[in-house]
Amino acid sequence: MAAGGNIFNAMLQEFDGAARLLGLDPGIWKILTHPKRQITVSCPIQMDNGQIEVFTGYRVQYNITLGPAKGGIRYHPDVSLDEVTALAAWMTWKCAVAHIPFGGGKGGIICDPTQMSRRELEALTRRYVAEIVDAIGPDKDVPAPDVNTNDQIMAWIMDTYSMHVGYTATAVVTGKPIEMGGSLGRREATGRGVMITTREAAKHLKFDIKGATVAVQGFGNVGSVSADLLTKIGARVIAVTDWKGGVYNKAGLDITKMIDFAKQHKTIDGFPGGEPLENNDLFKLDVDVLVPAALENQITMENAPTIKAKVIAEGANGPTTPDAHKHLHDRGVFVIPDILANAGGVTTSYFEWVQDRHGYFWEEEEVNKRLEAKMMEAFDDVLQTSIRYKTDLRTAAYIVAINRVATVTRMRGMYA
Repeated sequence: MAAGGNIFNAMLQEFDGAARLLGLDPGIWKILTHPKRQITVSCPIQMDNGQIEVFTGYRVQYNITLGPAKGGIRYHPDVSLDEVTALAAWMTWKCAVAHIPFGGGKGGIICDPTQMSRRELEALTRRYVAEIVDAIGPDKDVPAPDVNTNDQIMAWIMDTYSMHVGYTATAVVTGKPIEMGGSLGRREATGRGVMITTREAAKHLKFDIKGATVAVQGFGNVGSVSADLLTKIGARVIAVTDWKGGVYNKAGLDITKMIDFAKQHKTIDGFPGGEPLENNDLFKLDVDVLVPAALENQITMENAPTIKAKVIAEGANGPTTPDAHKHLHDRGVFVIPDILANAGGVTTSYFEWVQDRHGYFWEEEEVNKRLEAKMMEAFDDVLQTSIRYKTDLRTAAYIVAINRVATVTRMRGMYA
């Protein structure tokens, strides 16, 4: 995940470039480059074999100037405090770019969920929540699903928190099952945001999204929904890879069948609708749009020179290293940065939180309409900023985000 590099430093590099262009006050600069709170907890649980294991968990609240911390919890063997801190910082900027009243948070537990039973996962989740219960809450910090976590894990988090506070607190977490206060449209929201920003980029660059060729790396929630929705607006997805393998078909892949295949086999490797494709070869394809929707640091200086896409829509968090991004921008590739392209998820999480707090739920059409408006507003803000500052979209997105957080930080003043 951190792939041989300190990803918090990568975030700082992106931040510094934007802060310089913005002429950010040095004092505010210091505040915005330090996490507000980093929590490390030990989570002892009894495994199915009767032995006690102790897992390490983290929760980082990077900045809460605009509102409660917001961000997912991931379960993965490579989780580290550095990674969680960087992701919490990215959530701060993502929420600010999307213009929603949340700060940035992130959590993680070092574990391999593929080797754990459902009972062990539930025990671990509940113990982790019990350890951080004083730090989270609808007005403090609102977790969500991330890598290897899902709506069931969110249900356990909500229940554990509710048991501690003595009442049902649906708004403590988002990405919940619909039956217990989840929002319609939430599962597709990140991929829908990728589709909307890609469509708007095509309009700006004056090429027709209908018939445009697309390659997608990663076929989890974000990759599969992005591929499906891009197909529905007329794009042609010709290549997809996941953790195990990939498929290529110049005429276009049947994404609906591929989604069914992936549900059944947990991979698209072996999908009969095209030729096998290696992950390394995906980036070399001559396509209009490339959607990296896997993990961090996938586009590096090793493969960036081979990329031929006009548009890269970052479905994943931090998929492009700073050097690779500069190289792509210099070559004229239009990179829609993660904090804009995949902000659909956190925007609809915000809608879920609002619905839970009001106890009144919207139809899916209403959720999607509001998401469309928010994503188009965010895209336009970032695009106009990039034109005004004569810079790339990533730097422009940071300028928009930093300016919003810095403005409120100045207004709120210094608490001594």
